[in-house]
Amino acid sequence: MGDCEAILFDLDDTLLNRDNAVDKMFLMILEKCYEDVKHSVSLEMLQKFKEYDKKDYGYSDKTRVLESLFDEFPPKHRLLSAEIQDFWNNNFPHCFSISQNTINLLNAIKKNVEIAIITNGTTQRQKAKILNTNLDTYFDIIIIFEEVGYSKPDKRIFELALNKINVKPESTIYVGDDIERDIGGCQNVNIKGIWFNPHMNKNDTDIIPYAEIDSFDRILSYI
Repeated sequence: MGDCEAILFDLDDTLLNRDNAVDKMFLMILEKCYEDVKHSVSLEMLQKFKEYDKKDYGYSDKTRVLESLFDEFPPKHRLLSAEIQDFWNNNFPHCFSISQNTINLLNAIKKNVEIAIITNGTTQRQKAKILNTNLDTYFDIIIIFEEVGYSKPDKRIFELALNKINVKPESTIYVGDDIERDIGGCQNVNIKGIWFNPHMNKNDTDIIPYAEIDSFDRILSYI
């Protein structure tokens, strides 16, 4: 595809590995709130924590995630409901890291096309993740749901990115892991959606992505 002028990226579970961050967040909770937990029990707790997190994924308030964990596995030092959100906001962004492979890829892509980030989520947490991983040094245009007032799959958030970069949708690619929010959303404005699917999840929707990749390296073949 020789006419690609811009690539737009999702943040969580695309540029950044959210699964790894959730693991690190759990260890911080374990250290702060629990004492002398057996390894087998901690594995069970982690599994439940991931289930609760997945259930509330996309919601800015994470109080219910930790409350559910505390109810099932009573801690020695329980955070109050009023404390949970601040604890999450202050710590979770620091649990993210960016792989050298992704850095190398962004450097290669930037030589050829414009790049931008479109992400749902709160401004505080998303900006903290971006700053803590130095992604701000690679992207001049970062569009966050809370700042603009609409979220993926709303086509207006994609149109905003196109206007900021000043490119046509036909010459733009969007890379994201969510088949409905990311790929379905960008296709509403005729952007070519590449589904980043490293876990090889089954597509149970009617949405047909422009392409499907299980490794970031493969993006280069579409420039």
